[in-house]
Amino acid sequence: MAYKDFRDFLKKLEDEGQLLNINDEVMPEPDLGSAARAISNLGDKTPALLFNNINGYHNARIAMNIIGSWPNHALMMGLPKNTPLKDQFFEFAKRYGQFPVPVQREETAPFQEVEITENINLFDILPLFRLNQSDGGFYIDKAVVVSRDAEDPDHFGKQNVGIYRLQVKGKDRLGIQPVPQHDIAIHLRQAEERGENLKVAIALGNEPVITTVAATPLLYDQSEYEMAGAIQGEPYKIVKAKDADLDLPWGAEVVLEGEIIAGEREFEGPFGEFTGHYSGGRSMPIIKINRVCHRKDPIFEHLYLGMPWTEIDYMMGINTCVPLYQQLKDAFPNEIVAVNAMYTHGLLAIVSTKSRYGGFAKAVGMRALTTPHGLGYCKMVIVVDEDVDPFNLPQVMWALSTKMHAKHDAVIIPDLSVLPLDPGSEPAGITHKMILDATTPTAPETRGHYSQPLDSPLETEKWEKILKDMLNK
Repeated sequence: MAYKDFRDFLKKLEDEGQLLNINDEVMPEPDLGSAARAISNLGDKTPALLFNNINGYHNARIAMNIIGSWPNHALMMGLPKNTPLKDQFFEFAKRYGQFPVPVQREETAPFQEVEITENINLFDILPLFRLNQSDGGFYIDKAVVVSRDAEDPDHFGKQNVGIYRLQVKGKDRLGIQPVPQHDIAIHLRQAEERGENLKVAIALGNEPVITTVAATPLLYDQSEYEMAGAIQGEPYKIVKAKDADLDLPWGAEVVLEGEIIAGEREFEGPFGEFTGHYSGGRSMPIIKINRVCHRKDPIFEHLYLGMPWTEIDYMMGINTCVPLYQQLKDAFPNEIVAVNAMYTHGLLAIVSTKSRYGGFAKAVGMRALTTPHGLGYCKMVIVVDEDVDPFNLPQVMWALSTKMHAKHDAVIIPDLSVLPLDPGSEPAGITHKMILDATTPTAPETRGHYSQPLDSPLETEKWEKILKDMLNK
């Protein structure tokens, strides 16, 4: 199912009726951001957008909303576009379990067609625009950033491939926000403690599997490239960078190579974030770009962020659920049924579990808070019974409204870590967290009146199949 490169996936989207070509001339601002916001407003089955005529740019093409719907997410995984959400979750979890799949190394890549090492001017090379009207500048927000562990550089798994917002600060300078909970922050700390710059490479316009995996909360020593191979079902193709010992996605459209300057900081932001709020401005590190490589006619990709749901929520939905699911399964292999952490990158998580004894569900919630992703996210964890589908919000609301007792089942833990982008944190990066136990009380808890649950009529499953077959004719 592997896609050769970004263009290969665009062709698949077009063949499946999930790509809308826009050939009329558009303005970079406000048209591009407005169109991406608008397509997200139209439902969860919308197509990707490819803008082919952008005022002020010669032959520039910009793709947006690439994984911005459940059909497109299914196609990313090589599944039929009508694959139900829960089926996508369990298929992703199955492939996640095939990790690691060794990479396929290549000597050359298509993005090496054009190379620039002198007089670099990102304003000439990249079609730049603001996504939201109060952004503090131009951002690159869907590129994968590659860096390496300075203390264990030969450990392939400790090479990080992540997505971080990048503000264009000058002709050859970018600002980057390395959130403390993310791996690149560890790499930067290691380099700065040695008084060294941190070498980085930035790949834009990638096929969607590596973009999805780069946004997945893997363990520190898990390779994103080896996980991409597991998700796509065959080895992922990489090629070496020119200026550093870094591995790059073979199918990228554009690559920027450079280094984060040790000890140097500049004001960065504000930027409209996935939380639905502007993040404000903070002092952040600076990347000096030393080399640019790109295809002769590159297709640029951007990601709209704003009030959910937008593309980032589809891109980071299932791939946030599955690591939490697997880590909870490691702790409770016979109890955990499913995890829904699709909301605001897992600031809220819903866990379906069997209960072994009274208080067990609360312990599950506590473990969710202390998973690698939960430490920086998981501000609220809702725990429901094994027969409640965490992806079915009416069922979850039913469990909350009938099973949760405010006196016994709301657990608040004060002053825990959260990513600084959470607008509710005070100070930034610190928040109270909450567990809501919406499971049926189990002995020795004996409160409530739950001895007579309502069963479905006897032939319900049979009739579901009959009616489904009739509807699909």
